[in-house]
Amino acid sequence: MDLEARSLQPNVKAVLLAKLREYKSDLNNLKSEHNRLASANSNQAARDDLLESGMADAMSVSANQRGRLMMSTERLNESSDRIKESRRTMLETEELGVSILQDLHQQRQSLLHANDTVFLLLKVPYRLHLLTGKFEGKDERKRLMRKGGRKNK
Repeated sequence: MDLEARSLQPNVKAVLLAKLREYKSDLNNLKSEHNRLASANSNQAARDDLLESGMADAMSVSANQRGRLMMSTERLNESSDRIKESRRTMLETEELGVSILQDLHQQRQSLLHANDTVFLLLKVPYRLHLLTGKFEGKDERKRLMRKGGRKNK
């Protein structure tokens, strides 16, 4: 176009060359603006790609943390159940121990009563002292043993 405008008559040539310069200037401005927008769009696209991959990583990490949290919660619940079961077993064992001690106490009382009854019936002044573990009335026992269990009249 530039060559054609230069070959025309001088009065038309000046007007066309001015318009041509104006069009070239507009074209250059549009090209620079296009390049600027294209680079901004490419930067934006790169930025979006980075953010999307970062979001994917964040979602992956979040899912991983959620899984670990669920596993920890499950283990905590299992431990709580084991503690409850152990506590129940402990209480049952304690009840059984109390019952055994009560039975032993009753048996001891029965034995003490039987011991007292036997010695009262035989009227032997000899018995085992329960606290010291020693016999009371040893001399009387020896005397009775020598006589063969017969009493003096």
